Amino acid sequence: MSADLEPSDVPGTAEPSPLRGDVRTVLKVDVMVIGAGQAGLSSAYHLQNLGLAAGRNYLVLDKSPESGGAWQYRWPTLTLSTVNRIHDLPGMQFSDVIEPGLTEVRASEAVPQYYAAYERKFRLPVYRPVAVKVVCDRGDRFRIETDRETFSARGIINATGTWETPYIPGYPGADRFLGRQLHTRDYRTADEFAGKHVIVVGGGISALQLLDEISRVTSTTWVTRREPQFRERPFTAEDGRAAVAIVEDRVRQGLIPGSVVSVTGIPLTPALLAARERGVLQRLPMFSEITEQGVRWADGAEQRADVILWCTGFRSSLDHLAPLQIREEKGGIVMTGRLATQIAKDPRIHLVGYGPSASTIGANRAGAAAARELADYLGLVS
Repeated sequence: MSADLEPSDVPGTAEPSPLRGDVRTVLKVDVMVIGAGQAGLSSAYHLQNLGLAAGRNYLVLDKSPESGGAWQYRWPTLTLSTVNRIHDLPGMQFSDVIEPGLTEVRASEAVPQYYAAYERKFRLPVYRPVAVKVVCDRGDRFRIETDRETFSARGIINATGTWETPYIPGYPGADRFLGRQLHTRDYRTADEFAGKHVIVVGGGISALQLLDEISRVTSTTWVTRREPQFRERPFTAEDGRAAVAIVEDRVRQGLIPGSVVSVTGIPLTPALLAARERGVLQRLPMFSEITEQGVRWADGAEQRADVILWCTGFRSSLDHLAPLQIREEKGGIVMTGRLATQIAKDPRIHLVGYGPSASTIGANRAGAAAARELADYLGLVS
């Protein structure tokens, strides 16, 4: 099925909408995968391997106009040499599409090219661009309303990631700052900040990468809420499993998941070692308020600034699932299943790319587990 098929070509059983009484249709499938990034494509691959028919048994909805998930929106200077790591999707290696050694190719070009080739090779039924607006429970089925058609499914694998939900914490005075404020999601190039003082907020890998880039063209101040933990020794498979286990334990308790990086620490790459030598990694604690001209700490110290760059992460993009009331009082979601992808309150819903599977390798494993568990639960496979 073509990735740019017309609504009338979407396979499935169509029936008049019983809720709206208009000309729109409800397209029925067994499993709806929402999102076509790494986790969504992995889930679709495994649903297909279980013998589910593309378009009839399952369908993938993707908000973006092209293949590539959130990768297609990353900043231009994020190349294959600076990206943390790109893991292969199941059944097809990244090197089958992108020639090894092309380290300076933009990640925003290479990964979408790989994903597009993957969709073609396995003939995955990805329907785009379709933005899911809301999902409602209608007894034995879910009603999935989008900006195009309305769909009906018995089960959902949600793989919407975090890119659409950037997080900027609230600080007093933010609305009176006369300079520019932007989030990692909005960053394009360091050159636009030349001659301006930039405050970089955040202690993750992206924050350090952008701090390094920007500090090469202008003056910077780096602030974080916690003291960053740098890792000088190589990151082992055991380290990864231990970090994932900590995050998995949190979501099984219904707590808001922390990031895997917050557990593993930040690797001291050659670029960061060079930045340390240049004196860039002089971290300051978080300021207490934002002024018209910059920021102020609790002790009265101030720093003038032209730009505040919030590298403060993202939150899971789950607003479309709000009517299902899957969250606990404190905001978390109790997860169960082999790899903690299944929502305890409703086993018909799996979240992949959430919590312990919010990494490219974790998304692959989660896609396999979610596909099998959901297909079993719905009686789609023997």
